[in-house]
Amino acid sequence: MTDPLPSGPGNLALSRKEDFKTFAQAPRRSRPELLTRAQKEALSDDARAEYDQDLRHWHANLGPIRTPQLAELHEDLWDIVDSNLQDGDRVKGAVAVDAFPGLGKTTSVLAFAGEYHRREIAEKGELTAAGHERWPVCRVGLTGNTGMKDLNRAILEFFGHPGRSRGTTAQFGKRALDCVLSCETRLLILDDLHFLKWRQSSGVEVSNHLKWIANEFPVTLLMVGVGLADKGLFSEGEAGGEAALAQTGRRTTRLGMRPFAIDTETGRREWRKMLLALEQRVVLADKYTGMLADDLSDYLFARSTGHIGSLMTLIARGCQRAVRTGEERLSRESLDRVKNDEAAEQARRELEAAMERGRLTSRPGQAA
Repeated sequence: MTDPLPSGPGNLALSRKEDFKTFAQAPRRSRPELLTRAQKEALSDDARAEYDQDLRHWHANLGPIRTPQLAELHEDLWDIVDSNLQDGDRVKGAVAVDAFPGLGKTTSVLAFAGEYHRREIAEKGELTAAGHERWPVCRVGLTGNTGMKDLNRAILEFFGHPGRSRGTTAQFGKRALDCVLSCETRLLILDDLHFLKWRQSSGVEVSNHLKWIANEFPVTLLMVGVGLADKGLFSEGEAGGEAALAQTGRRTTRLGMRPFAIDTETGRREWRKMLLALEQRVVLADKYTGMLADDLSDYLFARSTGHIGSLMTLIARGCQRAVRTGEERLSRESLDRVKNDEAAEQARRELEAAMERGRLTSRPGQAA
């Protein structure tokens, strides 16, 4: 069941075990050396091309950053996962990370999954007592057409099981259970759960199937999506269902992720710490202390509306342009030429207007 290793971190499919291992165990990316303009100009053509390539990869992968939101989520996940060490005759509690897009749900969950994988391998080794490969984490991405058979097949695809191409739903399920038991998998991640059409029969079937997994698989089921409560996850997928009577609702802990907010001093301090951390990671010849945290604080909040996904996209694209054009710094003028996601662009005007009128600020210690 061993597949060839991917050629690099940019060529990973995390729905396959070998790729997930590479993601979890690969050494941290090294930050390129910060060169002055004179030092960059002194490089040979080949050395300059290699340096610019390193910068492109670095700025495209600035995260994840340990924000308060990520730290809070990880603390809750460790509580739940480490409490799920019950014997096999007891049902383990599940988790649903349910939050709006752009708040770093998947990034934060994958960061946790990587930490969990490394801890389990360090403590227990890469092989089980029976001599099987140990795979502490299985990660599956769902689509809008996922049914029970598709879900079972996706689990088999992760493990590279030879019987993943042919079989019935029940056979796929049994093979998936065998993989989980043999590889001592303890964390099963189902990403993009909101893609399921819960009000249709396939959604109800998968909801029931998730209960079967929770009952039979010795794993913590970690589901990630948007609007899962509204879609009926906690009410068994039935419109108007009684959530209080639903097994899924009773067995699942719902966790969220909040955007950055600047209506309190604590929120403004969190935002500043985030910008300072991001500022340290940027590699531009003319960057300076306070470039983001002081001079662009309000502007960046307005452009991202406090959503870390939008912020990271804007900074990454801005850095790519700054290197390519030779500007070598980030400014309001340069970032105004950089396009961001549509949701952030639609919401920025109102925030910018409030900040320009002095009614709102992102900087701590300043009254709005």
